Amino acid sequence: MQLRPATPSLLRDLNERTVLEAIRAGAPISRAEVARRAGLSKPTVSIALQSLLDAGLVRQVGLQSGRPGRGALLFEPVADVGHVLGIDIGARFVRGAVCDLAGEVLARRDVELARAALQPALAAVEELADGLRRSAGPAPVVAAVAGSPGVVDPRSGRVWLADLVDGLNGTALGRELEARAGVPVAVENDVNLGALGERWRGAAIGVDDFAYLSIGSGMGAGIVLGGELHSGRRGAAGEIDFVPFRAVQRPGPDADPSAAGIAAIAADVVRRARTSTPLAPPYEVREVFTHARAGDRVARRVVERTARTIALYIAAIAAVVDVELVVLGGGIGVNGDLLLAPVAAALADLVPYPPRLAVATLGPSSVLSGALAVGLRAALDRVFVDRPVRERSAS
Repeated sequence: MQLRPATPSLLRDLNERTVLEAIRAGAPISRAEVARRAGLSKPTVSIALQSLLDAGLVRQVGLQSGRPGRGALLFEPVADVGHVLGIDIGARFVRGAVCDLAGEVLARRDVELARAALQPALAAVEELADGLRRSAGPAPVVAAVAGSPGVVDPRSGRVWLADLVDGLNGTALGRELEARAGVPVAVENDVNLGALGERWRGAAIGVDDFAYLSIGSGMGAGIVLGGELHSGRRGAAGEIDFVPFRAVQRPGPDADPSAAGIAAIAADVVRRARTSTPLAPPYEVREVFTHARAGDRVARRVVERTARTIALYIAAIAAVVDVELVVLGGGIGVNGDLLLAPVAAALADLVPYPPRLAVATLGPSSVLSGALAVGLRAALDRVFVDRPVRERSAS
């Protein structure tokens, strides 16, 4: 294959992008420091910097102090040239937020749904998008990302295996959301976005290889390898609930640590118990963990069996992708005070190199944070590509 020579315009774009990334990473930053970080000559940095100033992507923010003589000019990126819209569609809530290009959240709102169905969720998205944009200010939304239950087919954009939200299965959700939000919306699995949210601002900051295991009314995992989300050929990577433990274990409830599984475990433990317990049907998750914290032996036994079941799923992940960290999230996974120690103990018996464990720190905001993180990445690229370009002479 014959390589084509780089054109002057391509080199200018590469230099400007390199300078812009150095400013974003080190702001406020001087011209000399940009040159050092970017590995470019000072004249090249000056030309690129002037173009970025003309385009309104960076600005001067003062002089560097603490040095003798005239201080160096300092520069920073302009954060309000575009906004990012993030949406989290769940069975009980639709959450939304807008951030600027520095990642600062400018507006945030949650809408509780009367029922877990597509049409009420779409109506909530329309309401949220309009209100959030008005609250955030006049800058345009240059990227929008939504998290959804289910598998998002990367070829068709349709959502499958989304039984928690009535009417969602088979929907081309991106098109539906664009009609309501007024901007193109990229759609990703909600647990995948939860993983990226925890990497951006949560328990997995700086970790390149980890899994985010969300356990609540259902269960799923987001897998990050080499710092990038691994979603698989059909977008179904991390659908850990399909691991066939039920087929290989003895009959019983211990193959599922989600809400329904915990209720089944609790019913079995209470039936076998020889001591009294405050646990009673329908064995809600909150009740089980509350009584376990209070010291009830039967409730603690339920939690221990749940922990061993969680360890089975983590072992399956660890044996295949050998991650450094597993972050537990979702309404059940965040009970780290009761779960981390027994999960770690069971995991040590299952795999030779168990990952370390942590509890998600973003709570119900993890998916929304991931949506903003993905959108921010796209927005930063888009504002550079679409920037105004000053006319240059042919000389």
